[in-house]
Amino acid sequence: MVPSTKLDALKALMDECVQDAEQIASEYKGKVTSLTAKELKTFLERNQELFLKREGVLKYPRLSYSANSLDPEIKQAADLARRKSMTLAQILAFTEIEVSQLIEAKPDLINNPELAEYKHALEIAKRRAPHMLSDIEEQLIIQKDRFGIDSWSQLQGDWLSTRTYEIEIEGKTKIMPYGEIISLYEHPNRDVRKAAKQIVWTGLSQDEIMWASALRAIVGDHIATSKKRNWPTPRTQSFIDNDVDAETIDVLMSTVANNVPLFRRYLRAKAKVMGLPKLGEWDVVAPLPNMPDRKFTWKDARKISIDTYEGFDPELAKIVQDMFDKQRIDGEVRNGKRSGAFFSSWQSGNSGFILLSYNGRLGEVFTLVHENGHAVHSVLMSTNQKPINTDIGMCIAEVGSIFGELLLVDKLIAEAKTKEEKLEVLAKVLDEFGIAVFQVSARYFFEMDLYDAFERGEYLDGETISKYWVKGRDKIFGDVIEWLPESIWEWTFKVHYYIPRFRLYNYPYVFANLFVFALYRLYKEQGKDFVPKLRRLLSAGSTHSPRELAAELGFDISTTQFWNLGMKQAEEFINEFEALAKD
Repeated sequence: MVPSTKLDALKALMDECVQDAEQIASEYKGKVTSLTAKELKTFLERNQELFLKREGVLKYPRLSYSANSLDPEIKQAADLARRKSMTLAQILAFTEIEVSQLIEAKPDLINNPELAEYKHALEIAKRRAPHMLSDIEEQLIIQKDRFGIDSWSQLQGDWLSTRTYEIEIEGKTKIMPYGEIISLYEHPNRDVRKAAKQIVWTGLSQDEIMWASALRAIVGDHIATSKKRNWPTPRTQSFIDNDVDAETIDVLMSTVANNVPLFRRYLRAKAKVMGLPKLGEWDVVAPLPNMPDRKFTWKDARKISIDTYEGFDPELAKIVQDMFDKQRIDGEVRNGKRSGAFFSSWQSGNSGFILLSYNGRLGEVFTLVHENGHAVHSVLMSTNQKPINTDIGMCIAEVGSIFGELLLVDKLIAEAKTKEEKLEVLAKVLDEFGIAVFQVSARYFFEMDLYDAFERGEYLDGETISKYWVKGRDKIFGDVIEWLPESIWEWTFKVHYYIPRFRLYNYPYVFANLFVFALYRLYKEQGKDFVPKLRRLLSAGSTHSPRELAAELGFDISTTQFWNLGMKQAEEFINEFEALAKD
C-alpha cells in the first residue's frame, strides 16, 4: 500500500497529497459551477486520480492501528493519517458543494453522453444539493467531527481492543482479550456461555456513564446537523448515502415486524432441540447439544472458503485464493487488536484486506467466507468501475458477503455425513439470519427511539438508554428469551452507534439479508444461469440504485411481496430444521 512504512516517509507522501489537493483547489474552486460537460468529466477524473494516490498512504496506518492499537509508532501514524484526512477533506470540501450546485442548476448534464459513465453519481449529487452548506460551514463540520464523533469512535475501538476478562473454564482461570472471550458465546458448555456473557456485560456496565455520554453526544450532534442541513428526519442522510428511499425502508421494516412470529417459532424450535423450556440469551447463537465439537484449522478454513466459491464460479474462487496467497487476511487473536471483523477495500490494488479474530469454530468459518465475499465484490467493482462508481451504500455492500454465506450453507449441508451436522449448519444459518434481520431490527427501533426521546427533551443517561434498548429488544423477542439482568448494557459495545458520519447503520443489514435470501431463491430456480446475473450486480458498483439493480432481476423492492420472498426462504430453512429435529 505504501513504498515505505517509516513515519517520515508516510508524512512526506501525505504532504504531497495535500499539495495535489491544493493545486486542484487553486484551479477549480469557485469555477466548477460554470464547467461544460467535458470540463466536468476532466475535473471528476482529476479527483479520482488523487483518491487513488492518497488511498494507500491514508489506509495503511488505520489498518495497522486496527491490527495493533498498542504500538506507539502505529498510534502516531494513525493519528497523522486522521489529521491529514481532515485537511484533505477541508481543502476539497468545495468539490461536492460546487458539483451539486452545478447539477442542480443544469440537470440536463446528468444525461449528457460525455458524462454517461458518471450518470448515477450525478443523480446522487443532485439529491444531496439541497442539503449542502457553504464551503466554510462544510469545513467546520469536518473539523467538528474530527474532534467529536471521530474521537468517540476511536475511544470505543481502543477501549474494546484493550479489555481483558477473567473467566474460569473447566477449573482453570483464564484471562482473555475481548476478541477471544466473545468466542465463548458459542461454547458447547452452557455454563461457560452464560458466564462469558455475564462477565462482559458486567464490565460494560461499570463504564455506562462514559458510554451514555458518548451516545448522548452522538445523537444530539446528528439531530443538530440534520436541522442545519434541512434533512427532514434523522434518517434522511442515511437514505441518500445508501441510495434508497423512505418508502422502501418502511415497507422493509414493517415486513420484519409482521414476521416476528416466524423468528419466535425458530427460537422455540431451537429451545426444544436443546431440551430447554426457554432459551437464555446465552443460548441464542449456541451450538446444539450432542453435536460434534468441530474445530477448523486455518488450513481447513482456507480450503472451505475457496471451495465454497469454486462451486459457484471458479473466477470468484480465484479472487478468494488470492486473498490467502497474498496474505491479505489477519486472523490471529491478540490483545490490542480491534474487535469484530471487517473488510477494507484497496481500489488502486484491485484487492483489499480482512481483519478478524479466528478461533477455529464454525461461526468464524462463516465470518471468513463472509468477509471474502466482500473481497469478491470489491475486486469485481474496482476492475470494472472508476473509483467514483465504487462508493456503494451499505444495502448493496453486504450482498456479495451474505450470498457467500448461503453458498457455504449449500456446501456444508451437501457434505454433511450425519443428521446432526445438517442440523448444526441449519442452526447456524438461522441464527445468523435471526441476528441480522430480527435482532438488528431491534437495534434500528432502539436508535429511532433515542432520536425521538432526545427531540422530546429526555435526558439520555445510562438507565434511560437501557430502557429503550430493552423496549426494542422485547418488540422482537417477546417472552421467548430469558435475559441476564446485566444485558441491558449491551448497547454500549455496539460499534455501529459510534461510526463517524454514519447514522442508522443497522437497517442496511436487514435490507441486505432479506435481499440476498430473495436472490438465493432465484439462484435455486435458475442454477448456473443466475451466475452472470450476480456478477453483473456486483460489478455494477454504484452505477445503479438498489431499486434499479433489483428491477433488472424482475423485482420491486418497494413492495411487501418482494421482502416476503426472503422470509419464505428463511421459513424453508426453519421447516427443514424442524423436520430433521423430529427424526
